[in-house]
Amino acid sequence: MERLTRAGLAALCAALLCACSSAGNASNNAAAQSDQTAASPAASAAGSAAPVQNGAMANDGASVYAANCSSCHQANGTGVTGAFPPLAGSPMVTGDAATTIHIVKFGLHGPIAVLGATYNGVMPNWGQNLSDAQIASVVTFIRSAWNNKASAVSVADVSAVTQ
Repeated sequence: MERLTRAGLAALCAALLCACSSAGNASNNAAAQSDQTAASPAASAAGSAAPVQNGAMANDGASVYAANCSSCHQANGTGVTGAFPPLAGSPMVTGDAATTIHIVKFGLHGPIAVLGATYNGVMPNWGQNLSDAQIASVVTFIRSAWNNKASAVSVADVSAVTQ
């Protein structure tokens, strides 16, 4: 059996906590998002970061992000060093939209390099819990929040990305 380093064990624990914290049903997610937005100015700031560029779809995505993504990637998109990569300023987010859609829809396992750092966490398969419309809105949000300047994605774009 392979030995886990402390950093690896911490990343695994954080990934499990993240996955567990967002495994509730839609009404629990909506309640959690409402509580988080009310309690955290950073969560509110995340919700107001995108509308300038991508409009109402990004507003919807901010809610999806707050309920499902911010516990790992943080309300400000900076991630957690060594565990969850930043989305703010990430070429992976602002580059090919199909790549970002694929990661959100089908998850990601194994090491990736983002902004000069390596991450080896586990991104859940959100396609099992979120509709293509929700994925389109959250991807649109992260591609335009935190000074990211990438185009919106449509439901058709999400539907076109397959395993």
